[in-house]
Amino acid sequence: MIRIAAVGDIHLGPDSAGTLRPAFDTVADHADLLLLAGDLTRHGTPEEAAVVAAEVAGLPVPVVAVLGNHDYQSDRQDEVVALLAAAGVAVLEGQSAVFDIPGGRVGVAGAKGFGGGFAGRCGSDFGEPEMKAFMGHSRDCAASLRRALADLGGADCTARIALTHYSPVADTLAGEPPEIHPFLGSYLLAQAIDEEGADLAVHGHAHMGTEHGMTTGGVRVRNVAMPVIDRAYAVYHLGPGAPDPSTA
Repeated sequence: MIRIAAVGDIHLGPDSAGTLRPAFDTVADHADLLLLAGDLTRHGTPEEAAVVAAEVAGLPVPVVAVLGNHDYQSDRQDEVVALLAAAGVAVLEGQSAVFDIPGGRVGVAGAKGFGGGFAGRCGSDFGEPEMKAFMGHSRDCAASLRRALADLGGADCTARIALTHYSPVADTLAGEPPEIHPFLGSYLLAQAIDEEGADLAVHGHAHMGTEHGMTTGGVRVRNVAMPVIDRAYAVYHLGPGAPDPSTA
């Protein structure tokens, strides 16, 4: 059985240094891999990223992350990534990584994702150049996730996980004002997940949303934004011997 810990939207800054470390120090008792689903900082500054790096440095399990919109705010995302990477975090953007952990071989495909909306209530790349650019970025992000998942096809993985910041489904946005759903995720991410295949999709971003959802292709989706899960991380189980997926 594969045990996955995941959390997003921790929004750390200098005044919150050390708040998550005690919980993260126990992660190996509950999981074999820790996923960070974006919005790790408040404003994407190196000072904030250094706090995040200190919270996860030297943990006994692999740590995998994607960035979120807050992590881009100061246009210093490359420095944020470098600080996290120096602490041993695998930061993915349109990339995949494979980990041999006690429960099996796990592949993680990561991409930030973007907005755009969901079937019947989505934007289109038609009209003004600004709208074309918005939806073009959404398509590019989904395409990068699709490529990352495809790269795992030959990796002989026991389980494959799609890690994003933005949501691939509307299910996990229940509780958020419907007017902002197009800014919280895109159906294009779910299309990529269903076309290439995954055993679990993990995202954040929707602070007022719902934890459990599913793609039309039957892939479990979990919103792990900290305000939603209300704990340092949620744990999910995959593979032989895992509990009923409807309960985790």
